[in-house]
Amino acid sequence: MYFVKTPFWLKKLFKAYTWHVNTANKELYLTFDDGPHPVATPFVLQQLTDFNAKASFFCLGKNVLEHPAIYQDIMQRGHTVGNHTHNHLNGWKTSHDVYVDNVDQASAHIVSDFFRPPYGRISNKAGKTLRKKGFDIIMWDVLSGDFDQSLSPENCKRNVVEKAGSGSIIVFHDSEKAFPNLKYALPRVLDHFGSQGFVFKGLADN
Repeated sequence: MYFVKTPFWLKKLFKAYTWHVNTANKELYLTFDDGPHPVATPFVLQQLTDFNAKASFFCLGKNVLEHPAIYQDIMQRGHTVGNHTHNHLNGWKTSHDVYVDNVDQASAHIVSDFFRPPYGRISNKAGKTLRKKGFDIIMWDVLSGDFDQSLSPENCKRNVVEKAGSGSIIVFHDSEKAFPNLKYALPRVLDHFGSQGFVFKGLADN
């Protein structure tokens, strides 16, 4: 079970984290978790180029090590990168020290002040520690659900089209599991909002 649209009370409860961008402009913030991936990430990069869009990629340290050229391509195209731990750890099932060390391990390969906890799960203690280290902890306003294999590609697209608005931080995944939904939904989301005059920006461009 997950919220497609993050409820107001959850944002208020964890107000130290970033859930959306405060803007009156027609701006959207696409984010992609779990890459770089040898198939999904190049597809995403090409779609973003085709629609003149910028985005943010929350990368796993281990995947940056496995696909360094793709990681470099993300940055050379002017997109934002962020830390997503080294090994996709669940912050509710990992001790504080192990979790923070894993983030530090990823930081050796990902130079960024943006951090997103895998699954959106992080302990209060780890959150405070990472914020003291200078991280902006990025959550989201809209979850596409592309990782949900019970969700149709059309419904994945609809989740974003119906729920996103100015300042929304939107989550997709450049991963193998999400790719069937991502491949269908992403170009249609870009086309839909682009035709309405929205601009897609990276978090570092805010």
